[in-house]
Amino acid sequence: MPEDDVPAHAGRPTVRVSVGAAPEDGRSTLIERIAGHDGIAVVNAEGRVDNPEDTAKDAAQADVTVVIVDARSGLTAHSKQAAACACMTGVRHLVLAVNKLDLVGWDQHAFQTIAEAFRSFTAHLGPATTTAVPVSALAGENIETPSAHTPWYDGPPLIALLRAIDLDPDCAARPFRLPVSAVSRPDPDHRHYGGTLACGTLRRGDAVQVALSGVTSTITRVLVDGEDAESAGPGDAVAVALGDHVDLSSGDMLVPPEHRPQVTSQFAAHLTWMSDEPLLPGRDYTLEVAGREVTASVTGVKYRIDLETLRHAPARTLRHGEIGACTIALAQPMAVDDFADFPQTARFLLKERYAGRALAAGTVDFALRRGVNVHVQPLAVDKERRTALKRQKSCIVWFTGLSGAGKSTVANLVEGKLAARGQHTYLLDGDNIRYGLNKDLGFTDVDRVENIRRVGEVAKLFVDAGLIVLCSFISPFRAEREGVRGLVQPAEFIEVYVRAPLTVCEARDPKGLYAKSRAGRLPNFTGIDSPYEEPAEPELLIDTASGDPEALADAVIVLLESRGIVARTDPGAG
Repeated sequence: MPEDDVPAHAGRPTVRVSVGAAPEDGRSTLIERIAGHDGIAVVNAEGRVDNPEDTAKDAAQADVTVVIVDARSGLTAHSKQAAACACMTGVRHLVLAVNKLDLVGWDQHAFQTIAEAFRSFTAHLGPATTTAVPVSALAGENIETPSAHTPWYDGPPLIALLRAIDLDPDCAARPFRLPVSAVSRPDPDHRHYGGTLACGTLRRGDAVQVALSGVTSTITRVLVDGEDAESAGPGDAVAVALGDHVDLSSGDMLVPPEHRPQVTSQFAAHLTWMSDEPLLPGRDYTLEVAGREVTASVTGVKYRIDLETLRHAPARTLRHGEIGACTIALAQPMAVDDFADFPQTARFLLKERYAGRALAAGTVDFALRRGVNVHVQPLAVDKERRTALKRQKSCIVWFTGLSGAGKSTVANLVEGKLAARGQHTYLLDGDNIRYGLNKDLGFTDVDRVENIRRVGEVAKLFVDAGLIVLCSFISPFRAEREGVRGLVQPAEFIEVYVRAPLTVCEARDPKGLYAKSRAGRLPNFTGIDSPYEEPAEPELLIDTASGDPEALADAVIVLLESRGIVARTDPGAG
């Protein structure tokens, strides 16, 4: 290709663009106009933009967000939300496309008024750049070539503008970050650790450190796109060999020893919630950041951002499209960067733990001191010794079912039978717990999640103490029951589904709660106006509508015997 024919964007990284707008503002038409151009990748192509999972993923990977505004209606709540969501999920460049200017006679004043209002609104969101361009997506004006209708606009058309954005002028100057996405063995004696260099410059001979473990080594070989090289820069597909054998796997990150990220189990973040289901603090999710995944929960929402005024509003949860400042706790420590210093490696996704559906996108603000300075204290006496002293295996027997199904009745009988055999037990009952440990909690979905989270942590301690802990809780959400299961070893959690039809439970109504709920005096009651998610594969299902409680309790004991939790008894003894 002749030198004069080389595109202006040659050698530049591809710009990943998301488009935010109400459908009637011309989003699909504009996407069609810009999609397919060299150097530009639209990450929310038409047909995916209304899917919450895709929206979260798109927000977490875009470099630039184009916010479309109809020139006739001006800045709306939807366009403000699109801009705020972009900035709070790590997008550093905003482009305002004032669309349908042909329908207002290409009025310069209308364009400037909208552009100024947009700049004023986004100034508090902190984007690196904010640029406005007048367009008509339907007519293709000011998209690829300058429009004759806007002689008063001296900027480039939209495509050229997107290609010209300097995504991060400081990227190469930052300390390097190499998230490892693949480990290969070109021969039995060597390993190559590969990934895309997020930022900085990496050279052969550089000292490196594994961000999480702190293990150090030296780079002995650098390959860029499979070819030997002296160095690599941001965006390069890199593989490196190290001078020492280092235990590295996909999800680890190589960094300079003098610029290691904070290793923490808790951090502050801004989170944009994209799911139709609300955020439930205390619920276990999967957090994905810089190629690494870890179980995480939102421990608290500090505030929600009002998208009209950008003021902070009190909140306990976040709903679809809402943005908030949160604290996040991790099941295990991980290395995290602050977004202000390393925007490339501090953007994350929050996903449904078991289905893997993306629910939210966010940015790491900073590591919390309590997550950095708290360490596990080794104990001289462990679980194995405690259980040996009690001549049993410890476990959680989790009784779940509707109110009135008979959970407490069966659990009480099971504990009595175990006590008669000399076993060491403790029974945690839903009502009793709410008199003390959880007396501050109500019955909203958020409170129910926190209720089970606390009980799960207590039950885990009892398992460590060597006890058979019986837990009798409605525990309506499958995710929380699975969360408790994940706190202990697989063999240490036994789910018992105490099943009875709603009509039977309501007819029993031992506490008069169904009557109160039907009368409208008890909101959020499970089975009436709050859902109950049946166990998919419980270890034991007992039907109290037809079974005798004593016989059902015996079935639980038989299950414990078959699993080696307690010793079998001699049927002929006594």
